[in-house]
Amino acid sequence: MQIWTNLVLVVQLLAAIAMIGLVLIQHGKGADMGASFGSGASGSLFGATGSANFMSRFTAVCAAVFFVSTLSLAYMSNSVASRSSSGGSSVLDRAAIPASAPSSGTGAIPAGGVIASPAPVASAVAPGTIPTK
Repeated sequence: MQIWTNLVLVVQLLAAIAMIGLVLIQHGKGADMGASFGSGASGSLFGATGSANFMSRFTAVCAAVFFVSTLSLAYMSNSVASRSSSGGSSVLDRAAIPASAPSSGTGAIPAGGVIASPAPVASAVAPGTIPTK
């Protein structure tokens, strides 16, 4: 399942990068107005109007691939979470695991993974100074 998740994630990233690049390459609708008055060359690699259709269609395809990969990642994430949960379908539905207090002198980490700090030592003397009585 992890391989499929990584594969879909790579497809999503490639679609996002391609979509960003295509949007930045396209020229706006106002750019055609200047070409109609003779202040620019309207010919291009795809023809006078072919680039807008090609670029906009390819951008739409990239957007569709991006949305499908996003939905599939959400579905895979939800299915993995529901299989690994013990009890409810949400984190809030599961019972909390209580932390146990560490035993003295063993040096082992408690089952909860939280290491309790020792009791604070009251010190009226700043470090690096000589105490006076």
